[in-house]
Amino acid sequence: MTSKIRTLIVDDESLARRGLIVRLQDFPQVELLDECQSARQALEKIIELKPDLVFLDIQMPGMNGFELLREVKARGAELPIVVFVTAYDQYAIKAFEVRAIDYLLKPVDHERLALALERVERNLAQRERDQQQQRMLNLLADATGEDCEAILRKLAEDETMGASRYPEHIAIKESGEITRVAINSIEWIDAAGDYMCIHAANETHILRRTMKELEDELNPNRFQRIHRSAIVNLDQIEKLCSRQNGEYHIILKNGKELKVSRSYKERIKRLILNN
Repeated sequence: MTSKIRTLIVDDESLARRGLIVRLQDFPQVELLDECQSARQALEKIIELKPDLVFLDIQMPGMNGFELLREVKARGAELPIVVFVTAYDQYAIKAFEVRAIDYLLKPVDHERLALALERVERNLAQRERDQQQQRMLNLLADATGEDCEAILRKLAEDETMGASRYPEHIAIKESGEITRVAINSIEWIDAAGDYMCIHAANETHILRRTMKELEDELNPNRFQRIHRSAIVNLDQIEKLCSRQNGEYHIILKNGKELKVSRSYKERIKRLILNN
């Protein structure tokens, strides 16, 4: 994982919290957001901080760990990954019934903690893959007018929706030479009169072709028009920014800022908000 696991510890025993914090210092992939001494306090922190992971005690006064998770769900907040930490093993079955990813007994063993964190990392990686797939499905649904389930059915039936017809390289003739530019290296394309400027891998190539002709050669799963004279590689979008005048701009990973026209604003906005 490239980002840290944003973590919250919930336990009414201060010594238990401190012991787990010391253990977690051996794992640089963990970022401790806060520690809570009650489920009621943790409820507000989970909603506010949206942690990736919560180490959660079960038996606590006022509200136990299971009740806390039910309340988080009732509030409409997203449930974090949960690792229960408790002195009692009789709750193990119930813990997994509420889809906790692991169940640790106090005092926490270093090797068991490492194993639990490995499971957390795998789970977070799968969540990220699922979210990327959903973003792509939403984009396809927006572009084709089909719903996500219909697109998934077509993919499952090996109907690739014509993706195979899109080339992996594009040939560009410049100064008597022909350069093969990898499609996946293209960051963005903009029009300059009758020519297209193709920006790829810190180089700009000039191609004599119309925007529509070039757009037809590019896979719509990867490339999206943001303006009548600009196309971007969706994988290169870093963020979407709104200006005080109501205009929207996208920032690419290389720092390039491009304006999004009104007719494409909602489509791009939806893509970014689903990120």
